Amino acid sequence: MDETSKPNMKYLHEQQINGYIPDNQFRSRDPKFADQKDKYGKRHQNLPDKGWRQPTPASAFQFDPVNLTCICPTGEKLSYRGQRDTDNGKIRVHFEGRLLQCRHCPKKYRCMQNLSSADHRNGAGRQVSFIIENKCLPNYTDWMKLLVDSPKGKEIYRHRMSVVEPVFGNIGTTKRLNRFSLRGKKKVQGQWQLYCLVHNIEKLANYGNLAAS
Repeated sequence: MDETSKPNMKYLHEQQINGYIPDNQFRSRDPKFADQKDKYGKRHQNLPDKGWRQPTPASAFQFDPVNLTCICPTGEKLSYRGQRDTDNGKIRVHFEGRLLQCRHCPKKYRCMQNLSSADHRNGAGRQVSFIIENKCLPNYTDWMKLLVDSPKGKEIYRHRMSVVEPVFGNIGTTKRLNRFSLRGKKKVQGQWQLYCLVHNIEKLANYGNLAAS
């Protein structure tokens, strides 16, 4: 769920439309999927080792959420780089180490993932971020989370795999409509409706007798 989804959620709320826009954490809030990683394993766990090092974690930095300051393990102050709202209604604060400080830092090889990024003027020092609680009032994102996590929302959303996804799979893979060949909203809409028409004709030809019986 990103910033582009918020106007859609606002529209659903104002028009009282029974629509659902799940966020990327809705599975993790469902108790039925609590042991999914233990049962099936984590994603991409069998990828080959490419020498990726685990840098110094953000917990080793001294973060002050009141004054919005951050001190690195060597005692140097990082530069404040602003803050952004996360999908779960919290605020993520970003900091970055000064270029010259990170370039000559004795802990550079343990702190930075990309060591060469601090070796030139267009590079960057160590970047770190922290999440702070957002004390704002409930918004449309919170309202949508309640809908998706409700028993009715779970019941409706699970039909997506049998109702919506086969249509996208047939049109995108079988019909090879992975991109539109026309420009303009009306032309694109006409092309999409044409493919949907062919999809529905195929369904009538293949399963029309079953529906009539």
